[in-house]
Amino acid sequence: MKKTYDLNVLKRTSIITPDQLREEFPMTEKATRTVLDSRQEIKAILDGKDQRLLIITGPCSIISHRQAVRYGELLAELQEKVKPTIKLVMRVYFEKPRTNVGFKGLISDPHIDKQTFDIDEGLRKARKILMDLNEMGVACGTEILSQTAAERLSGLIAWACIGARTTESQNHREWASAFSMPVGFKNGTDGNLGTAINALLAASTPQVFIGNDPFGVTSRVFSSGNKYCHIVLRGGKRPNYDPVSISEACEMLANHPSLLQSVIVDCSHKNSGKDYRKQGEVFNHVLIQRIGHTNGIHIKPNKAICGMMLESNIEAGKQAFVYGETRKEDLNPFISITDACIGWDETEEIILTAHRQLK
Repeated sequence: MKKTYDLNVLKRTSIITPDQLREEFPMTEKATRTVLDSRQEIKAILDGKDQRLLIITGPCSIISHRQAVRYGELLAELQEKVKPTIKLVMRVYFEKPRTNVGFKGLISDPHIDKQTFDIDEGLRKARKILMDLNEMGVACGTEILSQTAAERLSGLIAWACIGARTTESQNHREWASAFSMPVGFKNGTDGNLGTAINALLAASTPQVFIGNDPFGVTSRVFSSGNKYCHIVLRGGKRPNYDPVSISEACEMLANHPSLLQSVIVDCSHKNSGKDYRKQGEVFNHVLIQRIGHTNGIHIKPNKAICGMMLESNIEAGKQAFVYGETRKEDLNPFISITDACIGWDETEEIILTAHRQLK
């Protein structure tokens, strides 16, 4: 009898299970406290009980331990300066969605060579990075693309995001319903807010879905629903960080009182026209809407705006990189190889200025 399955599969190899990875990199008391305290702080901000501004900032993609820890050190120092007005979360992205093909992140290809795809090593690197950042007291946020990574790393994540390409995914909505951290859903790539609202409704509801247990065995998962799912505006066919667009999002949320009436704005992607140099301008426009004044001109403050996102690296811009041709050892670990980012100096200036305005 002819075979009817795996006709395009070249081979299968096992990967490290969730419990094995946690045994190799066990939680510490300090890391546990960072995760739990940060989640509670973020929840309080989303609830409106904590009036601080949530800012998720960090590299478009993590490409090395050295890069992640150095950015974390800088962020930890800055957090101490702005603690009364701002909660900082580091953007620690290990998985990258691709429109067609390309570098899919450190977990998929930790050697960045388009040949080895040593996922075990990628998962180990990712967990080590998250452990070290949490040990430093740095709250970590990431985009969830795969259930595999989520099952192995989510215990170290304070805030998670579902990207524009996957907001419509039933699987991602189900996973989010079971996550222990707050989860932001971005509007669709076309700017459709209804897609994100439907995702929030699904993820906040109890679900039953197929997942894995700590040993990697397929099982049924029963979730209670995640009440801390919220919307992230990232632009679409046009930017949506302006007062009219944010009001529209608030009006749609108001039709569903069970949902969090909170909005986070992504200052990158389509809101900046994919021009990293415009992120600061977007940030300041949203900040004015949040606080309601600038140079003596007053508008009605919008308290629904509870946070913003920045794509920021240690050095600005994007370096020359051809996946499969550029060697990892030839890369500058402090400059992006995916989306261009603002540099640390600008990042610090933006956040310190916001701190002064919020005071």
